[in-house]
Amino acid sequence: MMMKNLWKGLFLMTLTLVFVSCSKNDDAGNTDQGTANLSVKLVDAPGDYDAVYIDVQDVMVKYNGETDEVSIGEINAGVYNLLELTGGVSAVLVDDQLPAGSISQIRLVLGSQNSVVVDGQSYPLDTPSAQQSGLKLQLHQDLEEDVYYEYVLDFDVDQSIVVQGNGGYSLHPSIQASLVANAGKISGAVLPLGFQTLVTADNGTTVVSAYTDAQGNYMLYGLPEGAYNLTFEADATLGVPPITLSGVNVTAGVTTTVETVTFL
Repeated sequence: MMMKNLWKGLFLMTLTLVFVSCSKNDDAGNTDQGTANLSVKLVDAPGDYDAVYIDVQDVMVKYNGETDEVSIGEINAGVYNLLELTGGVSAVLVDDQLPAGSISQIRLVLGSQNSVVVDGQSYPLDTPSAQQSGLKLQLHQDLEEDVYYEYVLDFDVDQSIVVQGNGGYSLHPSIQASLVANAGKISGAVLPLGFQTLVTADNGTTVVSAYTDAQGNYMLYGLPEGAYNLTFEADATLGVPPITLSGVNVTAGVTTTVETVTFL
């Protein structure tokens, strides 16, 4: 009788272990649903600095109902100058597969090599909260199997850097995350070359800005569908008034190319 009870107890323990293991997999909601592909790119909204360097070390996602986060995949870790990410240039932080499922947030994990250059002088960027908990962005996105998702993170430099009372600088990130399939883009060029121009798209509710690059090109990301007014503000040394183009239509998932704007 004792041997019979022992075997019965072992059998029930085995069933319990199997059940717990299956429950954990079911809770994750990722193991049996295949994989999706997620790309995360970083671009910059304008800022009045010589350079802004951000040290990105990892990109994590959190699934709904889970307490732990997972790294998306192989990360292009490094120090990025945000002010170089303009004119259609972007930095691909990660482009990899991960389990399909419903994710609630994405988090950028920063290293310690963050700095800002002002009038040729480099200052460290104080980022205590970012280094401890990361830059969290709420997404609430269902990742379906075999579907490609491309997110653009638009880092607003002017809103993200705060001058401290002691003359130092701190980072309080302001980032707009947009799914490329759900938003449109506006691109174009400005002449003459050699002068930087601020380009702003405004539809009354959404305002997105970017500077032209050395070739006069610009790209505005994360624009909801609708009609926008484009304002071009040339470098003050040109001494010319702004130019405005009205009724520039934007379609989700499409890049609207605007005719070249010439100041002189």
